[in-house]
Amino acid sequence: MIPISLEGRVALVTGGSRGIGKVIALELARAGADVAVNYRREKEGADETVAAIEKMGRKARAYAASVDDFDACQKLADDVARDFGGLSILINNAGIASRGQSVADTDPAEFERVMRVHAFAPHYMSKCAIPYLRQNPRSDIIIVSSVATMNHAANGAPYNMGKAASEALALTLAKEEQKHGMRVNIVAPSLTVSDMGDRLARAVAGVKDIHELDAKSPFGRVSVPEDVAAAVVWLVSGANPYASGQKINIDGAGSSALR
Repeated sequence: MIPISLEGRVALVTGGSRGIGKVIALELARAGADVAVNYRREKEGADETVAAIEKMGRKARAYAASVDDFDACQKLADDVARDFGGLSILINNAGIASRGQSVADTDPAEFERVMRVHAFAPHYMSKCAIPYLRQNPRSDIIIVSSVATMNHAANGAPYNMGKAASEALALTLAKEEQKHGMRVNIVAPSLTVSDMGDRLARAVAGVKDIHELDAKSPFGRVSVPEDVAAAVVWLVSGANPYASGQKINIDGAGSSALR
């Protein structure tokens, strides 16, 4: 059995100050990686993530950047590679929820905002990181998507479309970057306990508290960020030597309350 170790690897996690991104950053560090934590506004959360990683004996640093802005992505990639001496793992995790409106009622500004975060941002961030990722014998990109792309539920077109675009990016990159030793994969959570999960639960499932969905969820609970992080760590580690261009649905066998 190949052990899961990320010793000597440098990871950048977008949206790493809270929720799923924060736990992914922590678990990557626990496996041995040094971690750059990107955030947009949640500086306190990012600093807490960095402090927790440093307590594990790993190097960490927080970077403020709006990843739906190309110039900000370029600076972020350059700064991380300079500060850490390279970059070999990119986790495109940053995301926002849509407001649960029908297409007819969706504000065009909301549509553009959600699409920029879920479709433009991972494209920009990947483009800017690829020159650094290619410098390694092995590198990895993970797109954090959603099981929303399986059924495309009503009243969620901006989110559904944005996540579908991000998956298309991952599958394209997997083919383009294979010759450079890069693995590119998709991890798609179901409704997960987090700030964004709470908003999605209200918008799509019509509940005030996400845990109202525990009883009808697989294994008697909704997904938690640790469920997602476990898949991410495995995919980017040596325990996964060959899988690329794949999607793992973290939905407990397909009974997501979000669908």
